[in-house]
Amino acid sequence: MQTPPVDSPPRPPQPRTALHVTWVLTLCSALLLVLVAAEWRPLIGLDEDVSSTTHRWAVDEPGITHAMRILTDWVWDTWTMRLLCAVAVVWLWWRKGDRWTAVWLAAACVLGSLLQQGLKAAVGRARPVWPDPVDSAHYAAFPSGHSMTAAFVCGLLLWLLHHYGATRGPRRTALAAALVSVAGVGVTRVWLGVHWTTDVVGGWLLGALVVALAVLAHRRLRP
Repeated sequence: MQTPPVDSPPRPPQPRTALHVTWVLTLCSALLLVLVAAEWRPLIGLDEDVSSTTHRWAVDEPGITHAMRILTDWVWDTWTMRLLCAVAVVWLWWRKGDRWTAVWLAAACVLGSLLQQGLKAAVGRARPVWPDPVDSAHYAAFPSGHSMTAAFVCGLLLWLLHHYGATRGPRRTALAAALVSVAGVGVTRVWLGVHWTTDVVGGWLLGALVVALAVLAHRRLRP
């Protein structure tokens, strides 16, 4: 009698793969940080070219610029993202009863924000300056706080959906929303002339690195 086929169990996540991703993100983030801090001329020239073009568009298209300001100040603001993280922490604590993961998520978001502020102070990069600005921002430029916060908050929440076995439909919807948010907030910061392109790319890389380190910590330290 032929034995009926049996579905093989899903393979567990490979720790080495996660570790390799973490190292790649670390190297890429460090390389960009060094190039920005050293004011490498080709990189600075690229930033200036992109910013000059997008600022000209922003001045010529006030309607689009107004929409960009609404998106960056309300929809994808850093505090909006932190509020989303806080809601997830409460959900984990009270609804799922997973208090260890709730504390882990809160700690990851706090440490990510502290890393962002520390790098801004250490690099001290000046923001773009325009004779006819369409928006304003404070503190140093690198990395973009909006881009980095959106990257690590969305990344952590997506990982939590996967961790708790969400079905394909909600996962795909969340992935689409996360991609639009992370990419969109970067576009708004460059369009409004408050960040260089490499500030945004650095924010994305560092945000992804925070997610990778947090996931490694969750897998290794959770009791």
